[in-house]
Amino acid sequence: MGTISQKVSLEGARFFSFHGFYPEEQVLGAEFILDIDTMLNVFGDGEDDLSNTVNYVRLFQIASEEMKIPRKLIETVAHGILERIRHEFLAVQYIRVSIRKMHPQMGAEVKNSAIELIFKR
Repeated sequence: MGTISQKVSLEGARFFSFHGFYPEEQVLGAEFILDIDTMLNVFGDGEDDLSNTVNYVRLFQIASEEMKIPRKLIETVAHGILERIRHEFLAVQYIRVSIRKMHPQMGAEVKNSAIELIFKR
């Protein structure tokens, strides 16, 4: 008999935030797109109960709170999001947090820069 794994995700959550290494980035701000994936094992018979899953509304709240804190690196933002999810949802076996900074100022047209953090229990 096998195991059932469940994936709960947020895809394409958009934020306007003031993250950036350079002072002008911290003043002007930028658009960021965030993706979060979580995986956990299912140990029930599909009960219709929010406590048996990851609440994606809560994932959004965590992301939103962390995106409001200006930081120099989006890696630091992603780490804050990942750690909060990891400590709040103890049944989660896998977390992926991806953040894209849209149209970073580079002196040329760049669609986005991106980072991704992955946690496995």
